[in-house]
Amino acid sequence: MRIDLVTLVVADYDPAIAFFTEVLGFELAEDKPSLTNDGRPKRWVVVRPPGGGTGLLLARADGERQEAAVGDQTAGRVGFFLQVDDFEATYRRMREANVEFVRPPRTEPYGRVAVFRDLAGNPWDLLGPA
Repeated sequence: MRIDLVTLVVADYDPAIAFFTEVLGFELAEDKPSLTNDGRPKRWVVVRPPGGGTGLLLARADGERQEAAVGDQTAGRVGFFLQVDDFEATYRRMREANVEFVRPPRTEPYGRVAVFRDLAGNPWDLLGPA
């Protein structure tokens, strides 16, 4: 058993795809036309870290309630955790891509960590080995 996908509500597909693939280095696993429950067009967009693992289903906000969740998926808490092998290189690359870091890197018993925001403002932990 495994968790295959987690939904991330986004304002629009293409900027989200660009952020996750070009800035974070994810792979675009799927981008297919689909339909909402009431028959309107949408896309099925999945990005995954290189080599697989749990993917993100990038779901364009549909309606006021979902639009309000963009950037606040977890009510301001860090809700996403990006584990990398080379923390310093990834941190440097993300800074060069103008990713907003809200807390500088620090060392914790579980490894190196810095908090950043995705393109919508959701807080993430960038995690690496100690």
